[in-house]
Amino acid sequence: MAHFFPITVYYEDTDMGGIVYHANYLKYIERARSAWVREKGIDQVTMRRDGSVFAVRRVEGDFLAPSRLDDALEVETAIESASGARMVLCQVIRRGPRTLFRARVELVVIDHVTGGVRRMPPELRALG
Repeated sequence: MAHFFPITVYYEDTDMGGIVYHANYLKYIERARSAWVREKGIDQVTMRRDGSVFAVRRVEGDFLAPSRLDDALEVETAIESASGARMVLCQVIRRGPRTLFRARVELVVIDHVTGGVRRMPPELRALG
């Protein structure tokens, strides 16, 4: 049930040493999560209109190896656990068989006005 998302490293992603700037790994996994949610049939624009948005509650990341300009990367997203109000994802960035970055991401759904926690969409709860 894993989702795979391709990323190409552009010049703008790198630091002065030609290595991907560490914060960009968070952008990469965010893009992959957005694609994963879309693939699962969840329209985040409609969710927001209905008063709910996804929020990252916690991220734990391990930087294991560098990535450089023009690298072809792949982000794998898989559910580690899920409940009615939260979901924990494992996200791994690889270049070929080599793991470069690994993250554990806890997601919740909140009311976009009050910030109060809401239930996960049924489509996602069913996956857990």
